[in-house]
Amino acid sequence: MKSVFFEGHGGLDVLKSADMPEPRPQEGEVRVRVKSCALNHLDIWVREGLPGNPKIPMPHIGGCDISGTIEAVGPGIKDPSLKIGAPVLVAAGVSCGECEFCQSHRDPLCKKFNILGFQRQGGLAEKVCVPERNIIPLSTSSRYPLSDWAAFPLVFTTAWSMLMEKVKLQADETVLVQAAGSGIGSAAIQVAKAVGAKVITTVGEDWKIAEARKLGADEVINYKKEDFEKSVKDLTGGRGVDVTFEHIGPEVFVQSLRCLAPGGRLVTCGSTSGLDVTFNLRALFSKNITVFGNYMGSIKGLKKAVQWAEERKLKPLVGKTFPLDQTREAQRCMISRDFFGKIVVTVS
Repeated sequence: MKSVFFEGHGGLDVLKSADMPEPRPQEGEVRVRVKSCALNHLDIWVREGLPGNPKIPMPHIGGCDISGTIEAVGPGIKDPSLKIGAPVLVAAGVSCGECEFCQSHRDPLCKKFNILGFQRQGGLAEKVCVPERNIIPLSTSSRYPLSDWAAFPLVFTTAWSMLMEKVKLQADETVLVQAAGSGIGSAAIQVAKAVGAKVITTVGEDWKIAEARKLGADEVINYKKEDFEKSVKDLTGGRGVDVTFEHIGPEVFVQSLRCLAPGGRLVTCGSTSGLDVTFNLRALFSKNITVFGNYMGSIKGLKKAVQWAEERKLKPLVGKTFPLDQTREAQRCMISRDFFGKIVVTVS
């Protein structure tokens, strides 16, 4: 099968396009013929090599955001509705499904939790095998092309967990969403607007302002031209926001905290600008601020988000597309940030 893989960590030049053996579904697994696979920053970090040298199968196929059709089922499949040819999404997080955390829909806390395209082979190939519980059936009458659905799973799993489950965003609240043009930022704007909240968001280029407004953002701040903390305070009459949706790290974390109103909540899921932050602890407890950490989300949450998308409350947002043999260029584009939404690699 056609695939893009690497045999050692490094720059873009380590990515290779070649045939690899076709995977066979094992007990309780389904083989998916990949239609598209969207990129995430995780693909860059895994290729470059992560701190601590986590175990990564080599040669390694990246890509955790997958849409496609069921091609084969292994022994022990319990769901009779999983038919050959059915359109599906794949949930990126793989867990045991049996422990206390999985049973309470806190999948990422499972001791066996791993991610497609990271600790397991991913979707930058014509075929991939995944556990049955990671298969999310799609309506055959979906308004969105199957190739676009690859832009949905990871960012909406995470945004749903952060806004709906952690901070429990309400319709009468205001939320600051960092980086509207990113996959996770664009997903968060949609979830927040579907709830009925007011959204203030940031972008780094003027052309992204209109794109953010199309998604429903009420106010858009170009953080390269304005002090976003001051702008947020001005836009809220000095009060601040109820919720800050943060996924960047030290570059904006402290200012994001200071944007909160008394009793506000900050939820974070990323560290693209670094790992360490320092802030005034008194400013945290004196304003009764709550900080939530979030790592991905549950399959249950993804299923709810897919239901909202099928009801046209949410949509997969494709910024740019590349064919499989141009995966290097796709990753280069992701590094450049010259896109809005998700970068999708079309496979078949």
